Amino acid sequence: MVVVNTTNHGGSNAHFVDALAAADPSGRLQAALAAGTRPDPQMTEALVARCAVEPDFFVRDMLTWALCRLPAEITVPRLVHELGSDTAQARSQALHTLSKIGDRLAWPAVSALVHDEHDEVARSAWRAAAALVPPGDEAALASDLATELGRGDRQMQLSLSRALAGLGDVVLPVLDVAAASPDPRIRAHAEATQQLCHDPDSGFTVSLEVAKRVAAAGPDM
Repeated sequence: MVVVNTTNHGGSNAHFVDALAAADPSGRLQAALAAGTRPDPQMTEALVARCAVEPDFFVRDMLTWALCRLPAEITVPRLVHELGSDTAQARSQALHTLSKIGDRLAWPAVSALVHDEHDEVARSAWRAAAALVPPGDEAALASDLATELGRGDRQMQLSLSRALAGLGDVVLPVLDVAAASPDPRIRAHAEATQQLCHDPDSGFTVSLEVAKRVAAAGPDM
């Protein structure tokens, strides 16, 4: 077990940064755990910077937890700034962390990324947008997200469907329109999302595959 002192005295800050970059993922995990156990605002920059490059999912999740333990007035502006990064993982992980913090001050910056060209960033933006949308803006967000229907593989489409379903009944009229699209992929995705909204325990994969077959066969099936 690696013990890391995150209190910023002398060279401990540099030691912490080194620990976050250790070759062994378990060492990096312990460093992130220590940062969350003993929150120090001076560690914010190091934690955010590591999120952008950390290859291990579990370490990234611990980094997010550590950031959530810090004051939002410090972390949120830094994470919003990170949304402008050229690195897709930096944007994606910042979105994920912002969704966990739950501060709606990040909403304008988050909503601007729901059409990001990088799939993982877009998925993170959909989830974050659904979590942070201000009351009363759900219908507008539903309309915006619906323009992404049909994008990507099954996991990508499931992420969008869950984000849409999380917005409540305001999404149903939007899905009705999308279900009449001339594009069979959009129709199939909209119909599978409708099923998910009506029955959250339904099998999304089965619904999507059935909808795809119906859409491909055309209206005379």
